[in-house]
Amino acid sequence: MDTINDARILSYKHGFKHYVIDIKHDFKKNIVDNFIKEYFAARTPNPCVLCNTYIKWDILLEKANILNCEYIATGHYANIKSLDKRYVLSKGIDHDKDQSYFLWGMSQDKLKRTKFPLGQYTKDNIKSLIKDLGYKKIYNKKESYEICFIPDNNYRNFLHQNSSIKAKPGNFILSNRSVIGQHKGYPFYTIGQRKNLGISVGYPLYVIKIYASKNEILLGPKSELYSNHCNVNNINMVKYNRISKPIKAFIKIRYRDNGNLGTINSLSDNKVKITFDNDVASICPGQSAVFYENNDVIGGGFIE
Repeated sequence: MDTINDARILSYKHGFKHYVIDIKHDFKKNIVDNFIKEYFAARTPNPCVLCNTYIKWDILLEKANILNCEYIATGHYANIKSLDKRYVLSKGIDHDKDQSYFLWGMSQDKLKRTKFPLGQYTKDNIKSLIKDLGYKKIYNKKESYEICFIPDNNYRNFLHQNSSIKAKPGNFILSNRSVIGQHKGYPFYTIGQRKNLGISVGYPLYVIKIYASKNEILLGPKSELYSNHCNVNNINMVKYNRISKPIKAFIKIRYRDNGNLGTINSLSDNKVKITFDNDVASICPGQSAVFYENNDVIGGGFIE
């Protein structure tokens, strides 16, 4: 409510109208329920991508149409440019705060009607501007890194409290199928996890793979986390209309990933295969793979 009130006060002060849109039902159905479903399917979801792709822009543009507004503007650190009759999503100039990774699902129609006024600024620039304008309360707000519907950032408790399906203990196994312990429920673990496994064998163990149907979690040394390829589906193309031949790109497989060089080969209109130049660790099904050409987003999709 504080955020809504802050926006209302600002709108009154600057002389523009303020509207509140209730999207609780759509958000729960398409984002929260999907988040739970994905973890129980042994996948690692990224709700911010889904929210931007299927909730936020659809609803904002619907409201914009009612109000006869040509554009919508958001506070994402990203940029949009026009190139060869396409609208191209690009990184914000503040690469530490760049949010283009979360926006790969935007269609051409949505990009055409979107403005990112913060894209040409750094976060420090914006903080200084807020301070100079005298908005002390907003300036002093702490930056949030949590999922918005899990304010304590404990997704395991959230799953336990909000899912009708209850996770059951099962076996931790090694690659030779030997059982070395019990896990507390496979949805509570993610690929690459090392901490809170409760297993001691004299060397570090990591979650290598999760077998939902068998309620088993494969553990192994870090070397077993690495792979040089993955398939990506639900592809949305941004810079180009299609991938007609192999494309060399810089590929991020998670938001805080530094990215890796690889080659993208089309398998169908909706699916590609990525082959990395070097092995990468912890490729998580359900996460987004986003393809970059310099600062421009070629496209993206969900890792199988």
